[in-house]
Amino acid sequence: MNKTALITGASRGIGKAIAKEFAIQGYDLYLICVSSIELLKEYALELEQAHGIRCLAIQADMGHYDDVAKVFEQIPTLDVLINNAGISYVGLLSDMTPNEWHKVMHTNLDACFYTSKLAIPLMLKSHNGRIINISSVWGNVGASMEVAYSTSKGGVNTFTKALAKELAPSNIQVNAIACGLIDTDMNKCFSPEDLDAVTAEIPADRMGSPEEIARLAYQLATAPTYLTGQILTIDGGWT
Repeated sequence: MNKTALITGASRGIGKAIAKEFAIQGYDLYLICVSSIELLKEYALELEQAHGIRCLAIQADMGHYDDVAKVFEQIPTLDVLINNAGISYVGLLSDMTPNEWHKVMHTNLDACFYTSKLAIPLMLKSHNGRIINISSVWGNVGASMEVAYSTSKGGVNTFTKALAKELAPSNIQVNAIACGLIDTDMNKCFSPEDLDAVTAEIPADRMGSPEEIARLAYQLATAPTYLTGQILTIDGGWT
């Protein structure tokens, strides 16, 4: 029987790459997206045919508890939860509306609570499980013009450390990946000149790839169980 993984934000970028990596490794998958469900269904079928696994695409807004609960009604067992869904807001805090602030928090931080709350009972059944949260270097150091995003990811980091301590006696490991500048659609809001300026500050002299994050996520899913409560930074040496 294959192991199972739930991946949020799986229709593009890092989530899509993680889905492929876990399919290659023989996991049955539950892939979640908020809007691009037809594209995700096509991708799920592609993964099934290419790797001989079962893959279910589900449309849900992970920032709303009712949506998340409906997702988990379809999941009888779960080995790995990957909280990847995330949105950003670039602009002055003084220009941000309360609704925009809450949307960032619901999607980036509240969703981790909702999914973890419902995944934990499934993992307790087998006294085994991994929760992997996709965070950001801005959660470590903060970013001007991205206060809400930085705050949400800082919350993800603390959530990770605290929940890891809570679940360690139950053999459930909780870790996070703090990503640096990764070549995804989220960064297309920046001009080529802005990206070049940021890249120039990175010792590796390039953006990271979604596939590199995917490989690290799988390594965390199979790492020694003594590794928990960690925020692993992957940023080309920037910090």
